[in-house]
Amino acid sequence: MVEALMNQLTLCWKPFEGNSRGADGFVRDGLLRYRDIGRCSSGELSMAVLQANQVLEDQSQIESGPFGTFVGVYDGHGGPEAARYVWDHLFRHFQAIAVEDDGVVTADTLRRAFLETEQGFTAHVSRLWNARPNVASVGSCCLVGVIYQQTLFVANLGDSRVVLGKKVGNTGVIAAIQLSTEHNANIEAVRHELKELHPNDPQIVVLKHGVWRVKGIIQVLLISFTIKVC
Repeated sequence: MVEALMNQLTLCWKPFEGNSRGADGFVRDGLLRYRDIGRCSSGELSMAVLQANQVLEDQSQIESGPFGTFVGVYDGHGGPEAARYVWDHLFRHFQAIAVEDDGVVTADTLRRAFLETEQGFTAHVSRLWNARPNVASVGSCCLVGVIYQQTLFVANLGDSRVVLGKKVGNTGVIAAIQLSTEHNANIEAVRHELKELHPNDPQIVVLKHGVWRVKGIIQVLLISFTIKVC
């Protein structure tokens, strides 16, 4: 199913020409960053990022090797520092943990990689606190998919969503299948979780202008973490 989706990408995303490629493998063309169709252990992949803010706060990566195919999308907010840190460290932790486990990838591999990355960023912020206290206000959602031996692992932290396209028989129609659930204050279960974690804070979730927000400020919740195996 996954390989079928990747093969479908070849019909939609054609290679671009005429631009230089950076060290991260992405071609930059104004506000657009992209990687052309390329082979990976699970088929073919391409990736594109369109910059919406004056400073690009988001990061993405595709890695392929003995551990399978690793795809990460990091939706930064408040600044680019957190997403860049995740881009630079999460896969390294994932790869190191997989090596420790003799190359075997499990849901726990991703869970440990996420935790080590979070602990590392927290320590990074502490070191910078006196010189750059504003770094403590930035963050990033984190969405990862790993294809290992015909198994798809999906890990989500924040309010991003994984959607898988699946061909419907011979109809030519592609059905969208949701594979992850957002951590967003608009979701009742998330609000309930927040209230349980902060029983002495009646303002932990506030309905503001018809939208539920954490402390009345942000919608996204980064204290939950889910992994789904398909």
